[in-house]
Amino acid sequence: MSQAAASRPDLSSRISGRCFGHPNWRIAFLLILPIFLSCCAVPQQKPFDLGHWKQIEIEQLQDKAGDIADPGDRVALISEAFLKTPYLANTLIGSAETSEVFTLRLDGVDCFTFLDYVEALRRSVDFEGFKNALRYIRYRNGKVTFLDRNHFFSVWGNTPLAPLRDITAQVGGTNVRWVEKYLNQKGDGTLYLPGYPLKKQVIAFILPEMIDAVLLSRLRSGDYIGIYSPLPGLDVSHTGIIIKKGGRTFLRHASQQQVIDEALLPYLGGKKGLVIYRPVAEY
Repeated sequence: MSQAAASRPDLSSRISGRCFGHPNWRIAFLLILPIFLSCCAVPQQKPFDLGHWKQIEIEQLQDKAGDIADPGDRVALISEAFLKTPYLANTLIGSAETSEVFTLRLDGVDCFTFLDYVEALRRSVDFEGFKNALRYIRYRNGKVTFLDRNHFFSVWGNTPLAPLRDITAQVGGTNVRWVEKYLNQKGDGTLYLPGYPLKKQVIAFILPEMIDAVLLSRLRSGDYIGIYSPLPGLDVSHTGIIIKKGGRTFLRHASQQQVIDEALLPYLGGKKGLVIYRPVAEY
């Protein structure tokens, strides 16, 4: 969230627990705690922009991905096509006061819309199917409203019939911790999202200092990860995709400027935990 956005007085009801992981934003967050993580409507927003993509190129990528049986390898292939895509915040249109508009923006992504688009492409075979899959991934039952938007990573990964599995405990073993949270409820009992219902959620996360070579070997390319947030009412502060290459483990994510691959272990330094969802074939 930019300092300019932070100064807007109406943003307290326009949060999304989707993406908040960049250092310069953490300072702003601490200074203006209720005003963060906005995926809000601003005048220059637009609901549709394919950026450099042509529809035929999207369908060619889907065709290529369709030849890959392993769901994680499919995610890895699709997400690779997003490398160097510019970071762009606040692309989703809607708030408690503003009507939600279905948005498809490939000209720029934040850490969570990046996952939305990759997963929607994984689940579809043509452009119309991509749009339909995106609608059901981003919104509960595909209903395009602000209150039906999957604002939180752990809700996104646990939607009914979602072809994703929470494998945090499986990967972490004895290095897993569990916490029960009421998503959307701040420590003082007020809400990040006025009008948005509380969601009681048990969250498993792996302590980063316990991640060693054995644990890394249990991760696979295409695993979706969230960086656990210790703040009341939030599950994660940032999201990305695990990529294995050259015997090393990377985090593919929308960083401060663009989508990049970054060595996972150095990135986790100082973070509070790791949450992992694995794509599966049943959908």
